[in-house]
Amino acid sequence: MEGSGDASRAVADWRLAVWTLCSVLLPVLITAWCSFQRSRRQLLIRDIFRKSKHDWHYTDLFGQPSYCCVCAQHILRGAFCSCCGLRVCERCLKKTDQRFLCKEIMMRGTAGAPGSMPHHWIRGNVPLCSCCMVCKQQCGTQPKLCDYRCVWCQYTVHDECMVDCLRTEDCTFGEFKDLIIPPYYLSTINQMRKEKRTSYEKVAPYCKKHWMPVMVLANTRSGNNMGEILLGEFKMLLNPVQVFDLSKIAPAKALQLCTWLPSNSVRVLVCGGDGTVGWVLDAIDEMKIKGQERYIPQVAILPLGTGNDLSNTLGWGAGYAGEVPVEQILRNVMEADGIKLDRWKVQVTNKGYYNLRKPKVFTMNNYFSIGPDALMALNFHAHREKTPSLFSSRIINKAVYFFYGTKDCLVQECKDLNKKVELELDGERIELPNLEGIIVLNIGYWGGGCRLWEGMGDEPYPLARHDDGLLEVVGVHGSFHCAQIQVKLANPVRLGQAHTVRLILKSSKMPMQVDGEPWAQGPCTVTITHKTHALMLYHSGEQTDDDDASSLSE
Repeated sequence: MEGSGDASRAVADWRLAVWTLCSVLLPVLITAWCSFQRSRRQLLIRDIFRKSKHDWHYTDLFGQPSYCCVCAQHILRGAFCSCCGLRVCERCLKKTDQRFLCKEIMMRGTAGAPGSMPHHWIRGNVPLCSCCMVCKQQCGTQPKLCDYRCVWCQYTVHDECMVDCLRTEDCTFGEFKDLIIPPYYLSTINQMRKEKRTSYEKVAPYCKKHWMPVMVLANTRSGNNMGEILLGEFKMLLNPVQVFDLSKIAPAKALQLCTWLPSNSVRVLVCGGDGTVGWVLDAIDEMKIKGQERYIPQVAILPLGTGNDLSNTLGWGAGYAGEVPVEQILRNVMEADGIKLDRWKVQVTNKGYYNLRKPKVFTMNNYFSIGPDALMALNFHAHREKTPSLFSSRIINKAVYFFYGTKDCLVQECKDLNKKVELELDGERIELPNLEGIIVLNIGYWGGGCRLWEGMGDEPYPLARHDDGLLEVVGVHGSFHCAQIQVKLANPVRLGQAHTVRLILKSSKMPMQVDGEPWAQGPCTVTITHKTHALMLYHSGEQTDDDDASSLSE
């Protein structure tokens, strides 16, 4: 009896061990299998994305009700093309890639007249609140895959209103016809370049009488990381060849598209901070050196950076967070007026008889400074280099600036600057009062929206412009004084205006910056002279009280 009892207990223990092992291994195996299938599926999707002519992106949740363009099923997640707007589930992705053409940047063959092309219709997922071009009623109201949209002119048509003549009708390119580079134009220019003909102006009338093609150069790493979203939205409205990601292609290479277009006709929209704008303007200067002056574009700004002082000065605002539709941004670019912006050469020559290094040379668009604001920029820059992932928000960036500004109020690392430097304006030495910082201004705004030269506006001061060949030079007593000026509780120490500024740092090491690019500098001589003009676009809409006041001084 005892032997049979021991045997039954052993069997029970064995069964318990087997079930325990199964209960542990089964979830692990299922998880491993699901993970393997998911990674395999992602590899297949990535492979399709890489080989496709569509600009596919994957999303876990669409922002509006969406339907697969193949199986017509309602989908919450899947792939979408940022150029033509197709949306598809994972199962139908390969089929969609084979069945539907994306926007063509250049026409194939010689189909159609040299100055025309038919509509390119895509069925379903039309924009909300869009109206039918035939019956003028709202489209996309039914909860299913329905109605059509042209990927070029953005016109929409009901299923029942779509007739054969619309399928073959010439596309007008819609509201932004004056900004779009048509595929047939690029085909014609490509043929002309092969034949070594350069009279592109003769082709322009095929497009439109008041044609001003726009190029979009977006820095996806700027400020609040909106660049990626904007790239897709602009590709939907324009020819994808007009839209460039500056994290993948340098401005100098992107701007070579200007040489395919009629002279003095191109407008460039730079989506990024003041540093990105300076990068693009440097590339435009290279075009001048290459003898491509007649292709120089005019530059507009969509501010995505932290400070955006140049953008603010030119009427494009202090920052962009998606509050204005891209359609309105393009309208603003069309309506903007051309102006000139002074650009300055900043040469820093180190002291010492045995110094064989070449002088450091910078190009300045906004301002140069030595003192507390340069120290804040230097500390911010060092912190961002260590942990770049923390600095993806404009609010966080400004909070870090505030922290370092408060710290400097207590420490005062730049005190007695007037004893360490000499300042000359147009060759005349300036007697300096007790200062911690000197700022040389080219534009109206400084420090993220402060009109530094004006201060409180309660004292008479010489008018300042960004195209008069003059620099404004001011002094500040410290970080706390800078903060007072920003909230209009104090005036700066106005040291004068000049065509040439020379600053000599006699001893010690001091923080300096040019347009937000800081460094620590030992004894040296800084010379600022006029370099060139940049062709910019000024947006005169929606002025604030500060803008009204500044317009008097411009």
